[in-house]
Amino acid sequence: MNAKAFIKHLLSIESYSFSLEEIAKNTDGEGTSLKFQLARLIEKQEIVNFRKGFYLIIPPRYSKQGKIPIQLYAEKLFKSLNRNYYLGFYTAAKFHGASHQQSQQEYVMTEKPKMGDIQKKELKIRFFTASKWSNKNIQERKSDAGIFKISSPALTAVDLIHHQSKLGGINRMLAVFEELSEEINQDDIQNLLTWYPHKSTLQRLGFILEEMQVDETLTQPILEHLITNKYFPVLLSPKTNQKAGAVNNQWKVDVNSKLDSDL
Repeated sequence: MNAKAFIKHLLSIESYSFSLEEIAKNTDGEGTSLKFQLARLIEKQEIVNFRKGFYLIIPPRYSKQGKIPIQLYAEKLFKSLNRNYYLGFYTAAKFHGASHQQSQQEYVMTEKPKMGDIQKKELKIRFFTASKWSNKNIQERKSDAGIFKISSPALTAVDLIHHQSKLGGINRMLAVFEELSEEINQDDIQNLLTWYPHKSTLQRLGFILEEMQVDETLTQPILEHLITNKYFPVLLSPKTNQKAGAVNNQWKVDVNSKLDSDL
């Protein structure tokens, strides 16, 4: 079997990616011959060299975009790297119905060490790292290619808040928070509070949810958790040379950035 035939077989079983090791094992192409076959397929835009030793297959229905949806290959990619992951931030928000902020790139959380961002023509992926997370706030969804993992609405919200300075600031996210807040439920919040390590981010979450006038059953557990663990004034938008000043809300959030949205 040559490379083209093997790729055709993968597509027939709804598999849209492969590793170099996998294709070498399943074809009669060896060394230079296989590399030449893959180079030809890349040239014809039938496959994309995603990262060293890992390729994406671009079936005809995606050829115009020059890329395939991340949910069709995420699980296989991170299994091949033997790393935990979840699709997060604006990518997860999209799956939760918060598509207000249409992003041209995808966002993935992985374990350390950090992976280099990928930017190849239409393919743009930003990687973030966390030292730990709990599967309590990870959801499994199904795509044509099998399962993939995304952050729950509550975890998506705190990730966006925590990394706001790298993602365009809090105001860019407000419309997304508004849509996410409709998907967050009590269990999601309670699960998050059992393990989430960043108190200042939880303060900001509580403050924003309260500003959005969500049901108290969502904000009250966060407040009780903070009171139990002692918490101190924080800036709504962290700034390098600025410290939190006077606060006049129960979240002890210094509103140094005006919330500017249609809330």
